[in-house]
Amino acid sequence: MQVCYGNWQARHKRGDDLIVKFKTAVFLDVDSMGSGLDFSPLTNLAEDWKNFAATSTEETLERIRNAELIISNKVVLDRAILSQCKQLKLVCVIATGTDNVDLQAAKELGIAVTNVTAYGTPSVVQFVFALLLSLATRLNEHQASSRNGEWSNSPNFCVLDYQFRELSGKTLGIIGYGELGKGVAKVAQALGMHVLVSQRPGGEPSAGRVPIEELLSQSDVISLHVPLADNTRNLIGEVEFKLMKPTALLINAARGGIVDELALINALQSDEIAGAGVDVLSQEPPRNGNPLLDYDKPNLIVTPHMAWGAVESRQRLIDLVAENIIAYQNGEKRNRVE
Repeated sequence: MQVCYGNWQARHKRGDDLIVKFKTAVFLDVDSMGSGLDFSPLTNLAEDWKNFAATSTEETLERIRNAELIISNKVVLDRAILSQCKQLKLVCVIATGTDNVDLQAAKELGIAVTNVTAYGTPSVVQFVFALLLSLATRLNEHQASSRNGEWSNSPNFCVLDYQFRELSGKTLGIIGYGELGKGVAKVAQALGMHVLVSQRPGGEPSAGRVPIEELLSQSDVISLHVPLADNTRNLIGEVEFKLMKPTALLINAARGGIVDELALINALQSDEIAGAGVDVLSQEPPRNGNPLLDYDKPNLIVTPHMAWGAVESRQRLIDLVAENIIAYQNGEKRNRVE
């Protein structure tokens, strides 16, 4: 299949007009973007461009010491490192979150920092419903029945042992109503679902939103889209699971720490909820294991933090970082966080 990334040259004519390119640029963790992408929108913006598959803490300073431009996804750039980079002008975080960069230090040192937002909405929304539809239709069990002889030996023309229900007419509760939450709501409404939106965790009541306790008790599906912060860590735990319907499904494509993982296993094992789909874990990658990975029943789906990763989404991310660089070179502020 031919993937169309859009007409880069048509959308980035200003890049051709740059009088001065960055002399030295470094991408510290290019492998974090996966394969199958066109990096020329970035590499055309510097005279000397170095890509590193990954960069350890011990390798970071040596690789960026003389760089004017740095691109980092997850590599940490703290005060101690930034203060030794005398040529550094711009740090581009190729993600939305910037917690890997000391923004206060960057400000004091006169280093500009940019990020990228809203690049992966179509990919994440699609993946949320991939998880939801797989659970709601009990897809894993039905596929297994077609392969393990259950269907072949059935006295009927189909297997209806794994009961499932339509999403139409059901209630979807959304916790976190930003770019992604709103995208999920639109698709849910197209499927005929009713949508409830939670009040902000720890926030004041607001029109059109319901208390989180009410949302949990009324929803057939709960989808999480809040960032991980002090007021959202373990937001969904033992108490919250007891509020949910026994037929409820939980979807988490936000951050692993939002859900108490042991409480989730207990809720699944005790039939407090019907199922869960999670794309995130409390520690990533789970080098020391994770209790969710040891749970082997089909009412839990765990995927490796990939909801954002459609090829179009990743290419869009590269293109938008290039736009940030071009804007900086033209004296404009675009997606500046510092």
